[in-house]
Formats: sequence, structure tokens, C-alpha cells
Amino acid sequence: MDNIYYSVIESLVFASDEPITPQEIMNAIKGIDGHDSDVDSNEIDSAVDELNKKYEESGSAFTILKIAHGYSFATRPSHAKYVGFLSTEKSKRRLSNAALETLAIIAYKQPLTKPELEMIRGVNSDYTLNTLLEKNLVTISGRAESVGRPLLYVTTDEFLKYFGLHSINDLPKPREIEEIMKDEDFLEQKRKIMMGNLEEEAEAALEREITRGTDEDSDEIIDESETELKKEEQEGEVTSFDENELGADEDEGKTK
Repeated sequence: MDNIYYSVIESLVFASDEPITPQEIMNAIKGIDGHDSDVDSNEIDSAVDELNKKYEESGSAFTILKIAHGYSFATRPSHAKYVGFLSTEKSKRRLSNAALETLAIIAYKQPLTKPELEMIRGVNSDYTLNTLLEKNLVTISGRAESVGRPLLYVTTDEFLKYFGLHSINDLPKPREIEEIMKDEDFLEQKRKIMMGNLEEEAEAALEREITRGTDEDSDEIIDESETELKKEEQEGEVTSFDENELGADEDEGKTK
């Protein structure tokens, strides 16, 4: 492959909003240089490896990741904490613990039916499954041959992009998961995420308490006002009664 194609591949990966596949790169090259170009998918993959080697040797902040059967530019993992400091994860991109649990089960057990999923989780999974479908992280791949022919669910390319995976085979193995769980950087990130979630929950709880407290204070003020008003009315009635009684006694004394 001619050296010029290295920079062509680099520019195509950089310009693509989504992970660009080897086939799309070949189509772009053939579309410009004609069908006589001898670039194939293996050469493209080798070119990407060479580019990454060059980036690493030069100390570049960038690397080309193999994601969702394609290629995409990304910053180096060693810079993640600096980039993460500037960026705030959008809430719409966050997944609840239930959704992550459901997604993990589907990823490792796919294709999977909803009854099988719920048997593993032990709870109804309608809501979380619908959430994952809406986010295009899972999709329906067909029907099982079992009784009732329930729908089968699998992960999507969007799932691969979301987690930075080239293919489903890149999912960490159980032993790797154990090692990740012990990693200090992972534990620190987990702590920050949990603290962030706790802060959000605390703020929401505080708002509820403030709202409830304001309502209770208002009710107390209203109750106190009503009590004072009733007390004043009762005192007024007693005073009026005493004056009448006193007037009646005086009149009776004069008559005598």
C-alpha cells in the first residue's frame, strides 16, 4: 500500500462522526482513485496499527480505537482523568444500576429472552429493557423456539460504541473483571460516581424536605392563627356575657 494512503486513512477516521469501517474506507479510496486501487481490509488494519505505533512513539495524545467493527479517534486512556475533569457526563447518557445490570446479562448471555433475563435478575425487567431499547443499546434479533416463541434480545453496535469495544469478543472475562475491581483507579472512579449519585440523591431529598417543611410551617402558622382567632372570639363572647350580667344586676339593685 502506498504511503499516501496512511494519511488518507487517518483523515477519513478523523472526519467520520461514527466509527468508520474498513469497507467504508475502501469505498472512499476506490471512489476517488478508481477500482484499480489495491487497498484491502487487512492493509487498512495494518495501516491503523502503524499509525498508532507512530502516535505512541511521538508521545501523541491521540490513538485510533477499533470500535464497533470500525475505527475512531480517541484520547489516550492515560489522559482520561484530565479530559474527564473538563467534561460533565450528560444525565441522558447515564444508565441506572438496574439498566447496567440488565445490559451486562444480555451482553454475556445473548441472545436472551425476557423470561430468561427476569429469571436471572429475579425481578420484572420491562422498564429497564424498554430503556435499553430506546437508547438502541439492545435490539430484538428474532424469536426463540421455546413455548410461546418469546423475543430474543442482543446488544447493538451502539452498545459497542458506548463501551468502546471493537466487538462483543472484547468483553472482559470473569478473571479480568476481578482484576479491574481491585484496580485503584477503577475504585476511585467508582467512588466518584457513587459520590455524585449520592450528592444528587441528597439534593433531591433536601428539596423534598424543604418543600415539606415549608408546607408544614405554613400549616402551623395557619393553625396558630385559627387558634388565636377562636380564642379571641371566645374571650369576646365571655366579656360580652359578663357585661350583660353586670348590667342586669345593677338594674335589679335599682328596682329594689
